[in-house]
Amino acid sequence: METNPRGIPKAPFVENVEDHVTEEEPVEIVLRKFQEAMAKYKFMEINMLQRKRNLDAKIPEIRKTLEMVQFLQSQASEEDESKEIETLYELNDTLYATAKVKPTGKVCLWLGANVMLEYPVDEAADLLASKLESALKTLKNAEEDLVYLRDQVTTMEVNTARVYNWDVRQRRLARVGEEA
Repeated sequence: METNPRGIPKAPFVENVEDHVTEEEPVEIVLRKFQEAMAKYKFMEINMLQRKRNLDAKIPEIRKTLEMVQFLQSQASEEDESKEIETLYELNDTLYATAKVKPTGKVCLWLGANVMLEYPVDEAADLLASKLESALKTLKNAEEDLVYLRDQVTTMEVNTARVYNWDVRQRRLARVGEEA
């Protein structure tokens, strides 16, 4: 079965309904299979949308942190180590406090799951740059997958309509044949 680069299967397009509807697989079973496949694609789409939303929120935070680390990197490279940096420190979304910070050449980064590690500034900048690159790549893949999934859902909807309309035509022909 054909798939996209991340393993999502391609929905088959029904060109000839008679090839799919047989005595062993009547219309009801074919339609049920199509509905199940459509439900799976929609489930994957919902998960992919959630992943995209999470990345959309995470990427600006990574960028902001990387910019701050790069700023600290530039301050630490200056010769005057007794120099303090005055900055606004975010306590909450809308609450800031003034802080004076001496460049130490080290930063602490939240890694998640209530874990914070201390890194040298250069190492932290490299780590954040790789995290940003990875997040941007994952976001690009998620956006491509969303487009792909929407195409597969559309294909399955068209397949369902074709089989249903074929069944309606067959029933009408059978009814006209019985009346004649």
